[in-house]
Amino acid sequence: MPHFGLMDPDALGTEAAALQRARLHIRGGRRRLRQGKISAGLGTLYDALLSALDWYIASPDHRKNLPIQGDDNLGDDRTVFALLIKAGVIDGRFDYGGFKDLMETAPSESPAFDYEEIVNRIETVMTRLGVMPFEESELPLEDPSTY
Repeated sequence: MPHFGLMDPDALGTEAAALQRARLHIRGGRRRLRQGKISAGLGTLYDALLSALDWYIASPDHRKNLPIQGDDNLGDDRTVFALLIKAGVIDGRFDYGGFKDLMETAPSESPAFDYEEIVNRIETVMTRLGVMPFEESELPLEDPSTY
């Protein structure tokens, strides 16, 4: 994964580590897609989204604005995504379930696969969450030899 060896989650703490991981995976997912590694790129972007959800829910400032009920499972990505829509943090136009399905069925190597729309929609969600924009120069240097 794009974050291996590039961050120390214990030193960063839960919240900062989730944000850093999301950003590293956005960068790594984009690179993999450009290389035609569609399945790996989508999987990496999916992990970026999961990390972004973890980051958002880990922040006390963010959590206080969410309509959390006592029985809500905050460890479930679908629950957190639904809470973000209810709170108006994201608008619900991104088909989270559809993205999960696509990620699981995407061709493994297909330079002709048109992923731009998916990336744009994910980046819209990331912007609404506050994960993007970010300066890639502030991230640890990437090792392009990693898968």
